[in-house]
Amino acid sequence: MKIGITCYPTYGGSGVVATEMGKELAALGHEIHFISYSIPIKLNSTSELIHFHEVEMLNYPLFEHPPYALALATKMAEVATHQNLDLLHVHYAIPHSVSAYLAKQMLLPRRLPVITTLHGTDITLVGNDRSYLPITKFSIERSDGVTAVSVYLRDLTYREFEIRRPIEMIPNFVNCDVFRRSTNRELKTKYAPNGEKILVHVSNFRPVKRVTDVIEIFDRVRQKTTARLLMIGDGPERSSAEWLAKSKRLGCQVVFLGKQESIAEILSIADLMLLPSETESFGLVALEAMACEVPVVASNVGGLPEVIRDGQDGFLVKPHEVDTMALKAAALLADDRKHQAMGQSARQRALENFCSSKIIAQYEQYYEQVIRNGGFNNPDKH
Repeated sequence: MKIGITCYPTYGGSGVVATEMGKELAALGHEIHFISYSIPIKLNSTSELIHFHEVEMLNYPLFEHPPYALALATKMAEVATHQNLDLLHVHYAIPHSVSAYLAKQMLLPRRLPVITTLHGTDITLVGNDRSYLPITKFSIERSDGVTAVSVYLRDLTYREFEIRRPIEMIPNFVNCDVFRRSTNRELKTKYAPNGEKILVHVSNFRPVKRVTDVIEIFDRVRQKTTARLLMIGDGPERSSAEWLAKSKRLGCQVVFLGKQESIAEILSIADLMLLPSETESFGLVALEAMACEVPVVASNVGGLPEVIRDGQDGFLVKPHEVDTMALKAAALLADDRKHQAMGQSARQRALENFCSSKIIAQYEQYYEQVIRNGGFNNPDKH
């Protein structure tokens, strides 16, 4: 198949998933065309089947903000025509699914199926600004296929938008050959020179990730065991987390690594992941850690219970309860036998349910179904 993929090319879950999906599909022989304003940050492939098409912005004094949605729709239609695409798969509803709908209308009577994957904040965003609800609802209902990355997100979409059309739940995935336990002693010694336990947090450091809670949890853990904390990522809450770590005199015990091109190598030497988020639609970083045999202590919110089995692959705790999270983390780190068993269970969970080979096959089947059946919005079906 010839597949057009549009995503935000920045450091974030939806962009990472879309980019990895394109690479996995190309490895299976599909021709992939990424359409965005910049090359996706994780697009490091040299495959001849992967192509990038830049959306060029119009700078005109009349426009206070460049009309990206319109420029994207134009580029989508252009690429679909010149490359003879079989379908467009857009990640994140706003504005990508709206642009895809416009491109599809521009190409009539030629049919261009559009599949929209919902990732989370594209749905929860309307809770903060209801003015986005009508356009988001419209774009979801006009897509030929819609997927959500968790049952939680699917049901939330049904409820918040009063959607009556079917939404397919296809979870996020991880490449289990890339994300696996490592014996890189040199890297382990770099971050834990005295054999300390390594805790890790990965996020975009937005308020919803509660990164200061990560510091609070670690501060309590290190009072019970020698440990180091690696903070991976960047965002608006980084300065608050750095200030808190400094005020608690944590010094070199907390290392802020910023954005990392690849986190698999770091996760593979970690002992525990902390994810005390306010909400998570899926929790991709939790899955990546689990594939590396790293148990996760996380909030019992959103889609996380669909990924982490409490007491088997990690622990799920009510958000804000930093004392409980710290107690769970410290107890696990102190019990080598239980820690090893939980890490192996987490890896097995990833292998059996979330490996890219299994999930990409589900997407291939869904693509074929949408193309074959004409999609939800095929007028010939009604």
